[in-house]
Amino acid sequence: MHEEIKKKGRKPKETPESRKREILEVVDENCNPVTILGREEIHKKGFFHKAVHIFIFNENGEIYLQKKSQAVDENPGLWTSSASGHVLAGESFLITAQRELKEELSIKIKLEEVLRVPPSEETGKQCVVLFVGYTKKIPKPNPLEIEEGKFMSVEEVERLIQTKPEIFSPTFRFLWKKYWENIPQKS
Repeated sequence: MHEEIKKKGRKPKETPESRKREILEVVDENCNPVTILGREEIHKKGFFHKAVHIFIFNENGEIYLQKKSQAVDENPGLWTSSASGHVLAGESFLITAQRELKEELSIKIKLEEVLRVPPSEETGKQCVVLFVGYTKKIPKPNPLEIEEGKFMSVEEVERLIQTKPEIFSPTFRFLWKKYWENIPQKS
């Protein structure tokens, strides 16, 4: 009998356990840093902290949405932004957005900041920066975080938000509304 050769490779950067140990900045109501704590403690104590959300559109104007895995600690099983995540201590919003796109969807594209919102109940006490990007690529969802993902027309998302709002994360519903209120309509 011979031993099975195990392939060496990179371990996934993010696991449910490693996410709990992330070090994040606690911020005030104006998104200014106050101190640094672990993600788990920040969530337990309900402190404000920073996050990014990314809306990815394809050439048909459809948005890519992901349905969170049941294994994640926030919004399991709900549809949400194309990608999202916490800003690590010392990390910029843009670097976080690029990292999350790579980790969650295995894509790298140019991103544009389009919206900043202060922490509130609607954002899960997160100071959120929303980025938008456009791609011809097909995202490859990370199965550790995402149950499924797909491009949907703006009309379909609107219809589902009206008829089944509970299938979406509260933060996505809030950002979706803010995005269309604040962004000039593109043809």
